[in-house]
Amino acid sequence: MQTVLVLFGGVSPEHAVSLVSAEAVLRNMNKENRKILPVGITAEGKWILFGGGDYSLIAQDKWEDHPDNCPAFLSPERGMGLCILRNGRTETVPVDVIFPVLHGENGEDGSVQGLFRLAGIPFVGCGVCASAASMDKSVTKLIAATTGVRQAQWLTLRRSSFRKHADAMCAKITETLGFPVFIKPCGTGSSVGVSKVKTESELMPALESAFQYDSKILAEEFINGIEVEVAVLGNESPEAATAGEIDAGAEFYDYETKYVTSTSKAYIPARISDSTMQEIRRSAVKIFCALGCAGLSRVDFFVTRDTNEIVFNEINTLPGFTPISMYPKMWAADGLPFPDLIDRLIALALED
Repeated sequence: MQTVLVLFGGVSPEHAVSLVSAEAVLRNMNKENRKILPVGITAEGKWILFGGGDYSLIAQDKWEDHPDNCPAFLSPERGMGLCILRNGRTETVPVDVIFPVLHGENGEDGSVQGLFRLAGIPFVGCGVCASAASMDKSVTKLIAATTGVRQAQWLTLRRSSFRKHADAMCAKITETLGFPVFIKPCGTGSSVGVSKVKTESELMPALESAFQYDSKILAEEFINGIEVEVAVLGNESPEAATAGEIDAGAEFYDYETKYVTSTSKAYIPARISDSTMQEIRRSAVKIFCALGCAGLSRVDFFVTRDTNEIVFNEINTLPGFTPISMYPKMWAADGLPFPDLIDRLIALALED
């Protein structure tokens, strides 16, 4: 019997997305010869072993007060596993593998991966260094630059400098990158805090908004292109799935477009030439390897409308597993259905 701890929720702006992803992972995970421990982290940081069998309660964010819940925590002591507080006593359950379904800060940035390492428990996804480097967009860009894959021009900006020299910062962005320009927090996912700025008057509010989420942000050149995503899977010999395309149906593929409205459309395969498809898949693997990733990542690109050139956008080391998420859809289109994908990810975790 294999014991799998599925960890979800988290102290992050992407908490709600994590709940929807977790419900899908739990529902699609093969149950034969497996003991599944669904452990949620509340938005306040409390760890709870979810005692209800109805996983839909997780997606609905109605899981925290289930009568069969128990406080629980993962011990950093090797061999201890999951500690469950039940009826005034502490039970310990050894864990074979952890499947973190945690998006954003504290779940995707190397923090919780460090706890897994201390506990000596194999886990799905990238390690501490790759998670941290991939979560920080400015660090990602510096490493990705070694691959030779084109990126949008960018500036890295600090909150401390903004507080002292906001006008000078706006002037530098205007002179260096022009408009439109994207303003992005360096350490968020799901497009949280991202703005597309089209005029100088919109710049200051966009900077103020982004600095609410992070002390370090990017100003990034606008690329006029279609948005293409690539699912990568593997450890030492990673593979890239057939790329998919996102037609946002809006200014850009922001949080609202991804998870709230229904304006976006997905195309698998992406509407690009065969040669571009092969190049973009190779580029995705290059960046995955350069960052030291393992298990899975989704690598996002633009394909320019005028020159058909590939431009790297960003990487997501714990991509969404929601019903609308591209990562499982791309592998399903290549003949790897969701339950088998989960099995493969767990197997890759146990390779390490």
